[in-house]
Order: sequence, then structure tokens, then C-alpha cells
Amino acid sequence: MRSKTIFKVAAVAATLALTGCASKIAQPEKYSGFLKNYSDLKETTSASGKPELRWIDPHYNPANYDNVVYKPIIYYPVPKPTTQVGEQALAQILNYTNQQMKKAISEKKPLATTVGPRSLIFRGAITGVDTSKEGLQFYEVIPVAMIVAGTQIATGHRTMDTNLYFEGELIDPKTNKPVIKVVRKGEGKDLSNENTPLTAETLKAVIDEMAIDAVKFDPTPK
Repeated sequence: MRSKTIFKVAAVAATLALTGCASKIAQPEKYSGFLKNYSDLKETTSASGKPELRWIDPHYNPANYDNVVYKPIIYYPVPKPTTQVGEQALAQILNYTNQQMKKAISEKKPLATTVGPRSLIFRGAITGVDTSKEGLQFYEVIPVAMIVAGTQIATGHRTMDTNLYFEGELIDPKTNKPVIKVVRKGEGKDLSNENTPLTAETLKAVIDEMAIDAVKFDPTPK
């Protein structure tokens, strides 16, 4: 009888663990401070159906602007390389993000090197590149199997999630205020364990999706 009770408790705990999986959007504790204000962001979906947080000035009219001054995307804050996310990988991720996003924005409006009376300024930042162990599996919650889960963690044989966090905005230089703000969390490829290095290839699809959505983005009300 006692063993059945333990199993039922384990099953309930497992269900809660699985349903409480990581959010698909960036949570407030992940906000970097790159944007001045996050309180007006609303959860929405991108053109390709990806979840993101976004705000658009209700008076924004893209026809009022002729070009975009592209400020290169940066890391904010500056990351410290680790054994899993090395300096070379960080540089490659940033270079690829700039390459793809600059190309995407140029497809929406011509790029300019100096700010004019009908310009917008783009600024963006990768605010996080992280890895985390995947949510608890059912067997890990059952007490008799806890030692198995512990062994997997200790030996580094547990799948790791990867995520890229991005914050960006378009600013009207006449007011020095944003007209569009976006905060996004993208899920990259899984790493086989915590000893597997993260590379630019791990997050390439995430960056490509952001660029595609930048091209397809339509700010006009539906």
C-alpha cells in the first residue's frame, strides 16, 4: 500500500514538473536593462508564429521614414566566455546575427550611414546565451530512480537546452524615443551533455528565424 502511495505522489510530481516547463518567452528576470522600459511590452507572435514580447507606438507610421541607420548588434552585458560557450563561439554568434539582421532590415528600408530627417535608428543586443538542463523526466521524480538521475548529472550525460535572448528597438531620432520594441527568446539545438561545446551552428536557426521575421514584420493593425 505504501509503495502505491509513493508511486502516486511521484506521478503527480512528475506531471507538475513536465507541465511547468520553461517559458517560450523571456521572463522579467531575464531583462537586461538594454531597453529603458519593459512595462509596456505585450506577449504576441511573430510573422512566423514564434512567441515574443513587443510594443509598437500607436502613432507609428512606416511611411514617415525613408531609411534606417543600423547600429551593430552588441552583447549586453558583455558575456564572460565559459568552457561550454567559448570566446570564439560568442564572436561567431554575434557576427552571424549582425550579418543576418542587417540584411533583413535592408530589405524593409534602405540603410543609411548618417541620421536624416526621415530616418529610424535600429539598435539591438544579444542579452543572453545560455544552456540549461532539460526539465525533469518522469523517472527522475520516482524516489527509487533518484540515484540514476544523480549519476547522469554527475557524469554529464544529460541533455542541455540552449537559448538566445535578444532585445531590439527602432528609435525616432527626432524624439529620441522608440517606436517599436521587441524582446525575444529563441531555442537552439540541444547539446548532448554539459561537456558539449556550444557553437554558432547551435543557434543558427534561431538567428535565421529572427531575420525572417524582421523581413515579414508588418506593423499595421489587422
